[in-house]
Amino acid sequence: MESFSLILAIVVVTALAFDFTNGFHDTANAMATTISTGALKPKVAVAMSAALNLVGAFLSVEVANTISKGLVDEAGIRPEVIFAALTGAILWNLLTWLVGLPSSSSHALMGGLIGATVASAGFGAVHGDVLVTKVLLPAVAAPVVAGLATMLATRLSYGVSKDSGGAATRKGYRAGQIASAGLVSLAHGTNDAQKTMGIITLALITGGAIAPGSNPPVWVILSAGLAIAAGTYIGGWRIIRTMGTGLTDLEPRQGFAAQTSAATAILASSHLGFSLSTTHVVSGAVMGAGLGRKGGVVRWSTATRMFVAWALTLPAAALVAAGAESVTDLGDWGTAAVAVFLIAASAAIWKISRREVIDHTSVAPTGAHEEPAGVVTTAMAAVTPPPAGTVAESLSTESLTATIPAPAVVEPATATPVAPPASAA
Repeated sequence: MESFSLILAIVVVTALAFDFTNGFHDTANAMATTISTGALKPKVAVAMSAALNLVGAFLSVEVANTISKGLVDEAGIRPEVIFAALTGAILWNLLTWLVGLPSSSSHALMGGLIGATVASAGFGAVHGDVLVTKVLLPAVAAPVVAGLATMLATRLSYGVSKDSGGAATRKGYRAGQIASAGLVSLAHGTNDAQKTMGIITLALITGGAIAPGSNPPVWVILSAGLAIAAGTYIGGWRIIRTMGTGLTDLEPRQGFAAQTSAATAILASSHLGFSLSTTHVVSGAVMGAGLGRKGGVVRWSTATRMFVAWALTLPAAALVAAGAESVTDLGDWGTAAVAVFLIAASAAIWKISRREVIDHTSVAPTGAHEEPAGVVTTAMAAVTPPPAGTVAESLSTESLTATIPAPAVVEPATATPVAPPASAA
């Protein structure tokens, strides 16, 4: 049985809090396209995704081992270092969620771990070869590969089914979307939940609770799976809105192609132990789906904002984590100060988010090319005819004489104005 110190318990709780933010931050990866095309209702979609995230957490530990055994030198860090790393990752997740940008929770965690480790033990404690081969290269290659695969799959699906009945075809692809969305959720649990398992396992090793080189204990796997499932269930509606309709307009066959390609890439990377960003994969797939349909477009302004967020994720999380590590290095009061800062900053971000509440009603499908509410609808309302009976009443003789008086009658002989006849009054 593992022996726990107070700092180790704090690290485990903080890691599960990160896992929770990962869940609602990355729900869009699995369900945004399914929701945007109407294949599933928003709340049903996130419930399904949460359940499959939990199942996926039990399928593999390869990614967890990459983090706990391969990325940094276990002997060069303390539990406080991991706490600082989680601080940087959580704050970056919350900031990008606030602005609705689908950045990578995985890279936020990697950046936080690298920054805190460098601040504590120097650059030599980071295994550069693992960082390049299992983190950086997949980060660049994954969205490109998923995007190209989805673009080809989308063109193929339109070519094969171009003569099929419209309603029947859409219904079939929506059923396919539900299955492929489930596969993405399963893959997300297999890849992303393992990152928290790896970080908790690393903390247990550095704290002396388990032996170096150990696999994640069963309670770690279960708690990480439950945390990411709970986060997924509450729904990251801000990012779902960006991913589902902010990048491109999707039809069911495009959504099916995007999710199938993304799930294949994520499951393959999990098997190989790559700490892949599911956000990068799904975003690349969605853009590929937009380019694959004739007449489809990608909103490059939104995509550019995403690319900037991707580029900033690792260094931003690393800088925050390095600063947090410098404070925790001052002693127990420093660790307490970082904890207070993390709680206060998280609460402030949540309070700011309440200024514009976005929930499941904000991401419901509105049709492929429907005008935003308030444009056509408002214009039509402005010219709506009055209720029956109003026109007749407004044109009555009484109302006309009240508003348009009869002109004065001028006699030619005297040119003196006289009052109009009584009948005209």
